Amino acid sequence: MAETELTQEERIMRMMRRVLTSVAKDTHAKPGFRHPLSDETIDGIRECLSLIAAREQELAQENGREMNLRPRFIDETRSEVVVPIDLAGLRSKPTDS
Repeated sequence: MAETELTQEERIMRMMRRVLTSVAKDTHAKPGFRHPLSDETIDGIRECLSLIAAREQELAQENGREMNLRPRFIDETRSEVVVPIDLAGLRSKPTDS
């Protein structure tokens, strides 16, 4: 979906989600080291992300959009089948023999 199709609130939610996940990734502590963020801050980030996800889902439902979009691998088989139609063959009139 293009950014222009999103409402202002949806763009804000998307940016907040990106920033919060970036903070979580940037502050990730290696095993055996103490995490630089407090447990309360980590819980707050989790709660914010869950609230953002819930609001994004509400906004999508209000705007009639589905939230079941998932990335696909190039070699992943698709459930739908595309059947090519030869339009030239449909337009020509059959000859009487």
